[in-house]
Amino acid sequence: MGKWADGYGTLRAGDVTVGLEVAASYAARTRGLLGRDGIEGAMLLTPAASVHTFRMRFPIDVAYLDRHFGVLAVRTMVPGRLGLPRPRARHVLEAEAGAMRRWGLRAGSRVELTGPERLRTAPRDP
Repeated sequence: MGKWADGYGTLRAGDVTVGLEVAASYAARTRGLLGRDGIEGAMLLTPAASVHTFRMRFPIDVAYLDRHFGVLAVRTMVPGRLGLPRPRARHVLEAEAGAMRRWGLRAGSRVELTGPERLRTAPRDP
């Protein structure tokens, strides 16, 4: 298992590819999307098993990912909420509300991540 690094890359969900921001350090995960008015693409928080939307300015879609980047659940969260931790979640993907539905992301899907030199990619199903 490789080490994660803050940086930028791409997220592939089915036929859709979007920009990805990786928040792997404690400081980057803590900051997350706070103070922003929106996001183009998605943000990956790693390691993470839950998120909150306190002090957020906009609703977000949240996908909880297992260690192989399989989607465990997708939820839309409005500002001022605390998400429950997902026991098998190792990563959390965030995007503007409605984005994940447009991308076809749902429980059982798998995503592929590429980007910073030390960013791992999801293994393919046999």
